[in-house]
Amino acid sequence: MKNKLAAILSPILFALVLIIGIYIGKSLNHSNEQAYSNLFKVDKLHALLNYLEQDYVDSLSQEDLIELAIPKILEQLDPHSVYIPATEMAEMNEPIEGNFDGIGVMFNIQNDTIMVINTIHGGPSEKVGVMAGDRIVLVDDSLFAGKHISNQMVMKALKGPSGTEVNIKVKRQNYDKLLAFTIKRDKIPIKSVDVAYAVTPDVAYLKISQFGMNTYKEFISEIAKYQKQEIHSWIIDLRGNGGGIMQAAVQIADEFLNKGQLIVYTQGRSKPRENIYATTAGLCQNDKVVILIDEWSASASEILAGALQDNDRGTIVGRRSFGKGLVQEPSQFPDGSGLRLTIARYYTPTGRCIQKDYKSHNEYFADINQRYENGEFTQADSIHFADSLKYKTPKGKIVYGGGGIMPDAFVPVDTAGYSPYFRDLVAGGHIYKFAFEYTDQNRSKLKAFNNYQTLTRYLESIQILDKLNAYAKSKGIRMNPQDLQTSKRVIETHLKAYIVRNIFDDQGFYPIILSDDKTVGKAIEMLKN
Repeated sequence: MKNKLAAILSPILFALVLIIGIYIGKSLNHSNEQAYSNLFKVDKLHALLNYLEQDYVDSLSQEDLIELAIPKILEQLDPHSVYIPATEMAEMNEPIEGNFDGIGVMFNIQNDTIMVINTIHGGPSEKVGVMAGDRIVLVDDSLFAGKHISNQMVMKALKGPSGTEVNIKVKRQNYDKLLAFTIKRDKIPIKSVDVAYAVTPDVAYLKISQFGMNTYKEFISEIAKYQKQEIHSWIIDLRGNGGGIMQAAVQIADEFLNKGQLIVYTQGRSKPRENIYATTAGLCQNDKVVILIDEWSASASEILAGALQDNDRGTIVGRRSFGKGLVQEPSQFPDGSGLRLTIARYYTPTGRCIQKDYKSHNEYFADINQRYENGEFTQADSIHFADSLKYKTPKGKIVYGGGGIMPDAFVPVDTAGYSPYFRDLVAGGHIYKFAFEYTDQNRSKLKAFNNYQTLTRYLESIQILDKLNAYAKSKGIRMNPQDLQTSKRVIETHLKAYIVRNIFDDQGFYPIILSDDKTVGKAIEMLKN
């Protein structure tokens, strides 16, 4: 019995020793005495697990204990060192790797039904004839409808290894019978440059939502396209971009800097300083650039913004960024689980560490709310830094460390057009829902338009806002004339943008939704001046 128990526990204990071994193996300057001390601690933990296994009042699983213990250990360190169970590893890596295995549809659950919002261009679903507006009713002969359906259930059913097949049946408008499709799963790209378009005849706007393996390639492709049109002024929108792969941010910064200019450096307790410099002459070396940031711009976004700001190479517009300056190193265990351990801090070229304080994890994540309450989102002078956090760029501009990148030009949160009516429409998702239902009922007519501009003009001509107001009334949303007068423009802008997105994707959505964006407007003004 003991031999059998030992055989069961051996793989678990091996994994546990391996976890602790990571810390030992990554310590570059530990003496033999320290290493033996660490091994003693492993034996102590080993002994505890055996004791619990043998004598605890209820039966225990050592594997379950280990899965519970590792996250608790990491929680004592910093907010960004994390343990990733094997079951979540693939999903966690998808945004970084820039693809996932699936059928290539964007969907939403409306009225307890899986609605295909759009198909990925060139993806498996488009190739077999699945269309926007289709309702997925059956997946491999299992009914997928009703109140129990969740996004997680749908993704689990539709995702799978490339080359495998999934059978679906869909209900299509104006067809009596269900349509059957056999779809062979494939690699589906995840775009990180959401959109690029000429916001004026001589300024191009690029929205980067995250930094992954394909970001730099996507960025260069868009830059080259607009440079052929003699556009050499760029707005790079990093608002809401929580980061990703540092290398992608470094590569983009390299395109704007001269050879030999410092982009970023990293340094940790056991990691010596490592400088990363610009290499050869970049595509945008002589171009103008404005970077847009906000309180949700973090990590790799801050690397890019900080590199250009500290080298006097661009203008940063918006609000103070999140303040994540910690570098995580990934490690993987034999069972498929993994660890992302903070091993260093990164510093901008002037020497700023922009990592905000994380002594209290609760306060760390509540910091954004605290900023809002302090008036930071509306008043630039509500932010105060100690003199010790001041740094100077080569041209003498004052920049600050100690918690995020401070923009060169502050733009407050835009509250114009806000009213209780607009609040209720947004909170209930009513603008989005009406936009989808209207598109679904009029898809053939809307698809006849050649571009988003003509479709937008059509929506204005039919008083689409009046239709939304009638829909909202049917849902019990109260509206008074003063609220409508206050919010008319912003509601109509959101409504047109959502309808257009259902037909022309982000290439139509962003030009409409950003048409009144004050931060984009400020960036255009600064580029012209």
